[in-house]
Amino acid sequence: MIKASVYIICQNEEKHIARVLESVKDFDEIIIVDSGSSDKTLEIAKEYTNKIYHQEWLGFAGQKEYAKNLCTNEWVLNLDSDEELSSELKDEIEKVIKDDKIDGLDIRINGKYLGDFNHPLSKFNRRIRFFRKSKGHYPPKLVHESITVDGRIQKASGFILDYGAVDLKTHLDKTNLYSTLRAEEKFAKNKKSSLLKLIFIMPLAFIKSYIIKRSFLNGKRGFIGAINTAYYAFIKEAKLYERNNEKK
Repeated sequence: MIKASVYIICQNEEKHIARVLESVKDFDEIIIVDSGSSDKTLEIAKEYTNKIYHQEWLGFAGQKEYAKNLCTNEWVLNLDSDEELSSELKDEIEKVIKDDKIDGLDIRINGKYLGDFNHPLSKFNRRIRFFRKSKGHYPPKLVHESITVDGRIQKASGFILDYGAVDLKTHLDKTNLYSTLRAEEKFAKNKKSSLLKLIFIMPLAFIKSYIIKRSFLNGKRGFIGAINTAYYAFIKEAKLYERNNEKK
């Protein structure tokens, strides 16, 4: 067994959760924190672990911090319920534990979108997902939560595979949810909407995604994804404008 804990937050993920659990079944501990599944998620999870907890939704950062604190090993790995650990990354994790020289891994996330994963030469999002439990914590955030690790971080070669937005409906549903949460977060910090941002953020976000992050290498999928990324950037600013006007 790999001497590390895996923690996963979930709700109604019967479609995906067996995949992620199968990919980490040889880890010493698997922690599941569910926020009220009504499908077969927990029934599937019980085939892999008996460490299943219920916690009412605390927000992405709060829920993950709660799950992290339930882990009993020094090393912890966070995966979403619609992700999968690649075999290459698993080998890398075992080596990091054995060598004991760093405090975390900054890992590339490769998402499956409209039938395929991203081109290997495109630019991937990176997240610290494997780290020493004592070194990491989640700052309060409604969405796009990320761990802060006080220690030496190394870039990993392996991938986490993401199946969370494989089709347009799922992608657009998440865009709507996350843009609302991001706008609320900015509103709570007294941020103001800007006409310049409303005009320019969409084309700039498209250029960043399609050109700078090389989504063009993914063909038509890459173009569609870049358009949706740009739409997300615009709609969160539009929702902030809407919230600002509600105060008047």
